[in-house]
Amino acid sequence: MPMHYLRALTSPQRTHLSNRHLGRSLAFVAGAVNAGGFFAIDQYTSHMSGIVSALADNAALGDVSMLTAGLMSLGAFVWGASVSTIMVNWGRRHGTHSQFALPLILEAVLLLCFGLMGARLDASGQTAAIVALLCFVMGLQNAIVTKISRAEIRTTHVTGLVTDIGIELGKMVYWNRDTDNPELENVSADRDKLRLLSSLLAMFFCGGLAGAFGFKYIGFIVTVPLALALLTLAIIPVYDDWQAVRRRQSPMNF
Repeated sequence: MPMHYLRALTSPQRTHLSNRHLGRSLAFVAGAVNAGGFFAIDQYTSHMSGIVSALADNAALGDVSMLTAGLMSLGAFVWGASVSTIMVNWGRRHGTHSQFALPLILEAVLLLCFGLMGARLDASGQTAAIVALLCFVMGLQNAIVTKISRAEIRTTHVTGLVTDIGIELGKMVYWNRDTDNPELENVSADRDKLRLLSSLLAMFFCGGLAGAFGFKYIGFIVTVPLALALLTLAIIPVYDDWQAVRRRQSPMNF
């Protein structure tokens, strides 16, 4: 990929095109981690609806261990979103090029650790720790895309995507009959938004296929290519910051 394209994906100067390209890439990663993680630990980690429902069920059943694990997962997702927000705001206050790239670097490092150490943690029965780690990663990613796109794009919240797709399809097939009220506007679908939502859903699904087959046939190490892909998406703004620091520290600058 050209450097200017990679730089635009996570630079502070956002465009609709860069938001959408980044969103689709991260939707693929989220689908891979979510579906692949299910093969590894028998639990989805990208959506909190099921986890919160499981909390209620386990509370009613009096299953303290499962209730504790669920609270850890919920807390990890929230903390991941919080850490992402802290990193973005810190970068914004300091005028860095990598304010949106740093959370992706952290996500890549965590996925790399998961790929290299996940099998050992699973063998030692540390399933709750693995779930919490993946929930943290999903919270981290969802928050960064939400902030980048100003809540236009979600990469882990498929329920919202499908709901919005249904809304736009409903507008598309609505019959605008003639009325006597000129103040009523015709109902029309936002076709551009529908294409975006459909592409995000498709990328999440394709990522899920890749993650599921990868974990089935390769195992935990399949997350290493995902981590490297995230590093590729985020590394150019970090390099720009490093170059800026070098220039400020150069003896030529009096």
